[in-house]
Amino acid sequence: MEGVINTIGRRKCAVARVYMKQGSGAIIVNGRDYKEYFPSETLQYICRQAFETVGAEGQYDIKANLDGGGISGQAEALRMGIARALCEANAEDRGALKAKGLLRRDPRMVERKKPGQKKARKRFQFSKR
Repeated sequence: MEGVINTIGRRKCAVARVYMKQGSGAIIVNGRDYKEYFPSETLQYICRQAFETVGAEGQYDIKANLDGGGISGQAEALRMGIARALCEANAEDRGALKAKGLLRRDPRMVERKKPGQKKARKRFQFSKR
């Protein structure tokens, strides 16, 4: 692999633009370390999951720009972007990543609120009289 691999990952309304190159394993998100950007241990694991699946921890540097959505959607978008970049770097890793479902775009989105209801499915309280 030579140069920088550029991929994109999406989840809910979050978009992650990922730039991967050979390096020491640093993950920089919006100019900050990923451990500072994602304070919870669960979200940090989600960010590292693609590397742990293929056993490539500490081999690549990641620079990511995250935009839109919430913190969990951003973490999962970053995971997908990293998984796609690892596929481009080494085609043999595709099977392992696909088996874990890291290459699949999660289609679940927030359901819209309907008129005459409190939320998407919740109704106003029914009053008989």
